[in-house]
Amino acid sequence: MSRRPVDVGDPDRLYTITGGRSRADGGAFDLVTLIVAECEPATGQQSEHVRILELCRHPTAVVEIAAELSLPITVVRILLEDLQATGRITARHPRVAKSAALPDSALLTEVLHGLRNL
Repeated sequence: MSRRPVDVGDPDRLYTITGGRSRADGGAFDLVTLIVAECEPATGQQSEHVRILELCRHPTAVVEIAAELSLPITVVRILLEDLQATGRITARHPRVAKSAALPDSALLTEVLHGLRNL
């Protein structure tokens, strides 16, 4: 069974969805940024915006939104910027793990000796 790639779409449709924009203005949304809807969809909203707000009632990653909508990531980022500009969504960026300090080599040697003695 062949699946259609997510980033394939009718260029006219994509042009219409984004209002002619071809890229997002900022880099606020990476693939794992979690999006949370801050309100319910309103009457008269663009259908893609409505679908995003419905999907994001619970935190949802940007990549998941793109997959659910079968839209390119770039298009989804543009739509998310629109929603964020009007306060309809918030973005939760993943925390960057602090690099853990490596244990002392003497401690590792002791652990190794202890394991060998088991």
